[in-house]
Amino acid sequence: MTAMTPAPTMHSRARLWRRIRPRVLLVSGLAVAVIFLAPYAVMLLDALRPSADVLDSPPTFWPRRWQFSTFGDVLGDERFRNWLTTSVIVAVASTAIVIVVAIPAAYFTARNRFPGRGAFLLLVLVTQLFSPTSLVVGLYREFFQLNLVNTHLAIILTNAAFNLAFAVWILHGFFASIPKEVEEAAEIDGCNRSRTLLRVLLPLTTPGIVTAVIFSFITAWNEYVVALTLMQDDGKKPLNVGLNSYVTGYEQHWDQLFAASLIAIVPVVMLFALIEKHLVGGLTAGSIK
Repeated sequence: MTAMTPAPTMHSRARLWRRIRPRVLLVSGLAVAVIFLAPYAVMLLDALRPSADVLDSPPTFWPRRWQFSTFGDVLGDERFRNWLTTSVIVAVASTAIVIVVAIPAAYFTARNRFPGRGAFLLLVLVTQLFSPTSLVVGLYREFFQLNLVNTHLAIILTNAAFNLAFAVWILHGFFASIPKEVEEAAEIDGCNRSRTLLRVLLPLTTPGIVTAVIFSFITAWNEYVVALTLMQDDGKKPLNVGLNSYVTGYEQHWDQLFAASLIAIVPVVMLFALIEKHLVGGLTAGSIK
């Protein structure tokens, strides 16, 4: 009689999976990275070829002619530098306003029980359902009456208003998760309410603050519709709006458009790389008690 080969046991299958799992995860991670990086690779190659070759037929992946001066031309463009400066000013200022306002608001709602507290938190959450696009006409009329159209302040206030709800909501969860005994211990040591907030509670909520910062900054950096409506002076436009000037019905500088677009994502990538280690914890820790 022929001896039968025993079927693989559950233990052997688990042991096999433990051996191949690192390779499977590596291949999967590389595949996902390639999928996400492929558009940026195409943008880079299109920035390194003459504008007339971008729409060549049949298209080619590698440039037929290499043009390495595009990035220098874009960085030397005074309009681009003005747009970049405007985007930095708007993103940084609106993020600063959001954090300064959201921290005391979130702390107060987390530590105090007052009539309408639940309705207030619900209202904060509901405001996230509104899109700036649906309010752009009203925003323009309001800022026109305040003589703030075509000013940085109008975009800064708008971005801060729309990002404030998320920051309050996530920081509320962080403050609520900190035991009150921590504050009581600080008071025993002689700290008043303000010093307790600044020296004790804020370090404990760093992941939440980092999450609010990066969310507010990226949202303000990428905002388009409100800036397109409120900013009419070409020299004051944010970068996202100004990029349209490279491709119009009269001239098409595709190479400069792709180069400027790649430069535009550098500040966001740098910010994310600097605080990425705090971001994952910030997205989850505030919801755990």
